[in-house]
Amino acid sequence: MATSFTARTALNLALVAAAAASLSACTRPKPAFQTQPPAPAPTAPAPTTPDTAPPAGPVGSATVPGSQQDFVVNVGDTVLFDFDSYSIREDARGILAAQAGWLRQYPAVRVRIEGNTDELGTREYNLALGARRANAVREFLVSNGIGGERITTISYGKERPVDPGTGDEAYARNRNAKTAIVSGAR
Repeated sequence: MATSFTARTALNLALVAAAAASLSACTRPKPAFQTQPPAPAPTAPAPTTPDTAPPAGPVGSATVPGSQQDFVVNVGDTVLFDFDSYSIREDARGILAAQAGWLRQYPAVRVRIEGNTDELGTREYNLALGARRANAVREFLVSNGIGGERITTISYGKERPVDPGTGDEAYARNRNAKTAIVSGAR
């Protein structure tokens, strides 16, 4: 009996060792120190002829008009709210007016307004407050000429904080509504 136990134990140890070896072969060892790659050798610029123009710059260096990046960078996708409030603040009106103008310029774009809160309060209360914030933004956009069929709303309450910290500054950043492009952007 001891012989079969020893043989079985040896077989199990061999299988574990083989599995460990195959797993270690799948991972890439990390270097002990970080080195910088060698600088690329300078190259001569390609000659230009009247038929070819020089490249416009690095790929991706400019935002494409009508894109998600254009919306975020040039208009702004987030507005803030005061504590326990869903009233549009004065500083948010300019951002929302710019959003409405951008959406009028790109009528194929559909958006989702995401209402968020800080971590204070119950989950249920914050979901309801986030919904009121999202609907306040939706109503602002509709009153500024954007078709309601292009806008959906959702409340995340306190479930998706922008700032995971605690304290007044983090809480203030988390009291927001974000306009996310769902479809139609370039």
